[in-house]
Amino acid sequence: MDNSTPTKRIAAIDLGTNSFHAVLVDIYPDGSFRTIDKLKEMVILAEKGMDNHLSEDAMQRGLDALKRIKFLCDSQQVEKILAFATSAIREAKNGGDFTQRMIDEVGIKARAIPGKMEAELIGYAIRHSIALDKEMVLMVDIGGGSVEFIVGNNEEFLYHNSLKLGVARMSAKFVKNDPITKKEIKTLKKHYEETLVEVAEVIKKHKVTTMIGSSGTMENIGAMVANRTSLTADMTLNELVFNASDFKSLYKEFIKLDRDERKNISELDEKRIDIINPGIVLVKYLLKKFNIENIKISEAALRDGMILNFLKEERPKLELVANFPDPRKRSIFELLRKCNWPEAHSRHVAEMALKLFDEFRDELKLEESDRELLEYASLMHDIGYYISYRKHHKHALYIIRHSDLRGFTEDEIDIMANVARYHRRSTPNKRHSFYMKMDKALRKKVKKLSGILRVADGLDRSHYQNVQNLEIVNQKDKVNFYLTTMGDPELEIWGAERKSELFEKVTGKKLEIYAVNSSEVESTDPSKYKKAKAKPD
Repeated sequence: MDNSTPTKRIAAIDLGTNSFHAVLVDIYPDGSFRTIDKLKEMVILAEKGMDNHLSEDAMQRGLDALKRIKFLCDSQQVEKILAFATSAIREAKNGGDFTQRMIDEVGIKARAIPGKMEAELIGYAIRHSIALDKEMVLMVDIGGGSVEFIVGNNEEFLYHNSLKLGVARMSAKFVKNDPITKKEIKTLKKHYEETLVEVAEVIKKHKVTTMIGSSGTMENIGAMVANRTSLTADMTLNELVFNASDFKSLYKEFIKLDRDERKNISELDEKRIDIINPGIVLVKYLLKKFNIENIKISEAALRDGMILNFLKEERPKLELVANFPDPRKRSIFELLRKCNWPEAHSRHVAEMALKLFDEFRDELKLEESDRELLEYASLMHDIGYYISYRKHHKHALYIIRHSDLRGFTEDEIDIMANVARYHRRSTPNKRHSFYMKMDKALRKKVKKLSGILRVADGLDRSHYQNVQNLEIVNQKDKVNFYLTTMGDPELEIWGAERKSELFEKVTGKKLEIYAVNSSEVESTDPSKYKKAKAKPD
């Protein structure tokens, strides 16, 4: 195998609360990669007084930063851009609006990943960049909105989770004075004590003496310690090691500084000057609480985990789908593979679409054969990405109509193609020529199936299968959805409500969507649940 020539150039963008980080890499046939460029943009999405809401100024800063990143990607001939949105965007009530503006104004599609997945990817990145052995270590990534905690070694992760303890969040909630007061420090420590119960239980069972820190806050801390102790860190902070007493020496002086004094520290990023103190206090708390002896810095973070995850998913599969006995299903899956379909998302959408179909089949006067067509249309709804994201719904229509789908009649192909086409943007319209070429009965069927698919697709707006359970309560004049989700439900609720108009039209019922806490007892009383409201910290 010739491994001297890269097969693809990709970019990974970590859309954090404080900053956007982009890394451009060349991918090689053996699954290795080489970094060719990096870009970091400080944006500060989280602002005081804007809890769970992105201000227009913050969104504009983010969009301007993304335009610069996109320009770099285009100039470097990047083939694929991975963009993952984290805490600030994931939790914001208008996070969906911001990710839509990214698509419309910049041409970058971002996915809001659950916090637990964020922690796992960070763990993989650290493990890839730092030489670990069988000794268990505590990995900590201090961001603006959240902090990811991973306990593991070179073989496994015993614990990984994202907690809402980011420096911007903690500054806004607990720090009102400059310099920070002893009372504020005490309050922060109490909050950390209450929040880190699970982490403490895991660490208590294992002798953890080393903490590995990644991302900006920890890198700034590492750079400041290195400067004070004459450690070598001019070229890279990766694998920089210092002991707990080195940090405590820094802490003792740093925590007394006011803004002007912090501003004079060259190793401290300008836009972290006002928010770093809770991070400093957190590190001090962790060292004391868990008797940590050594701290190591990793320059690898979420963006590196994104690349590793991409490589894992892209590795050639042993063989393409080949042995389906049914020629209809076989031809569908052959087309899906050819178009490099987003499998996890498409299967999840199909599963929810079929659940909706089963609930409304009788009252919508649909047939069992329509169920199969809806399933295939759901699986194929995003294959237009194979051509481009822009107008991918229209590309899906073209691909399905012009592919050799064996075992289907022309009417069946037209139904699947049009249902896939109407999963987003416009609903069926008399101005649409392909739609109007079908007879009236088929057009009615397309409307009904499209109404179902649009809502199902909206329920996986993040493309990360956040909805773990969908309960449907179908009443005379309204339909209630109760969602149990893995992470924050705002994007999925936003996505489904935004695309519910056709569903409401064909069912004649108002759709209401509620977030259900998985620990709550199941109930059909809407007053027990929250509807599209951000959860408290």
